[in-house]
Amino acid sequence: MLLSTTYFGPIQWYQKVNRAERVWIEAHESFIKQTYRNRCVIATTNGTQILSVPVNHDEGRGIRQIRISNHGNWRHLHWNALASAYGKSPFFDYYEDDLRPFFEQEWEYLFDFNLAIIHKMLELLDVRRDIMLTEEYSPSSSPDDFHPQRYWQVYQQKHGFIPNLSILDLLFNMGNEAIYYL
Repeated sequence: MLLSTTYFGPIQWYQKVNRAERVWIEAHESFIKQTYRNRCVIATTNGTQILSVPVNHDEGRGIRQIRISNHGNWRHLHWNALASAYGKSPFFDYYEDDLRPFFEQEWEYLFDFNLAIIHKMLELLDVRRDIMLTEEYSPSSSPDDFHPQRYWQVYQQKHGFIPNLSILDLLFNMGNEAIYYL
């Protein structure tokens, strides 16, 4: 399975990882704006919210050269958005200490930041897969075979079930049972 890097990617991304025998992350693609490479979607009391990691494009468009911008207070804003959206979810307190460092530590490159997040999420989900990086560019041709399964969500009475949110939604709402939905 060949996948792009992702910032707290959608449930579908992690479902593909869980169901694949081998997983490669495309390490030589060009950065594409407005994708899960630097965005995630969470559920809030007002509906969905996109959290975007600001990036600099000064040194080229290769995904491994994309630097995270330290302009603004995005780490603090993202953490506050997560705490506000999921603070009352069943498992936010349980995973808070594992995830907070991603919003306190500065990372230089988006690719490295995402890779660290991916490894931590796989650990927390108990998904045991070796993640390999491509050695040269290879376009992804994986089929879109995602069939979302319903699980309890904090705001489902207000907004209905929202499929394919950030993996954080599944983790904060289902805890160690999240693996069964992948």
